[in-house]
Amino acid sequence: MTAHISAKPGDIADSVLLPGDPLRAKWIAENFLTDAVCYSEVRSMFGFTGTYKGRRVSVQGTGMGQPSASIYVHELLDVYGVETLVRVGSAGAVHADIELRDVVAAIGASTNSSMNRIRFSGVVDYAPVADFGLLRAAVDAAEARGIDLRVGQLYSSDTFYTDAPEVEALLADYGILAIEMEAAAIYTLAAKFKARALAVCTISDHILKGTELPADQRQESFSEMVEIALDAVVA
Repeated sequence: MTAHISAKPGDIADSVLLPGDPLRAKWIAENFLTDAVCYSEVRSMFGFTGTYKGRRVSVQGTGMGQPSASIYVHELLDVYGVETLVRVGSAGAVHADIELRDVVAAIGASTNSSMNRIRFSGVVDYAPVADFGLLRAAVDAAEARGIDLRVGQLYSSDTFYTDAPEVEALLADYGILAIEMEAAAIYTLAAKFKARALAVCTISDHILKGTELPADQRQESFSEMVEIALDAVVA
């Protein structure tokens, strides 16, 4: 057990999906996994293990933002020996041709977080990237399901509410597809522990267009993202 995950050795599968919202972890376990068992309820940050297409898969809530996600990801990799991580969450589009409900996969993740500057003693702007094999598996899974998966760079922000909206337009000019809050930290820790990581996100709002999915439609809209992630980890 760790300070934040009450699982015993063997309770957690080698492959773990990472939604930020712990209730989304519960929803994924109940709707996509077979014989799912809850292995942790510490701080109500639920974790479950079940099977998908005959393979053991876990799903673990991580909370909101890179500091929170880093705690859970570090413990999963360092203590529980997890080898594959896929973030499944929402993102806000900044690119003009990205629409609500689109699914995006992050080949890389820029960030405004100081976490990596601290990690590399302020001398390196580390560029966190996805595992290519896992990304390719996700692209293949999306194609098999007839889903238009957009692949590009995400921006992992430490701020949800910004005082500099002009930065979001600049990000779009440099090819950023959408903004979320965890991918860069997950990719960095996966690299440290020699694990595979990928972020697959559903567009829940468009920051530049000012549009958003109603709360009651968000969960239903996330099914394609979860299916792609699960297909990728069992490929």
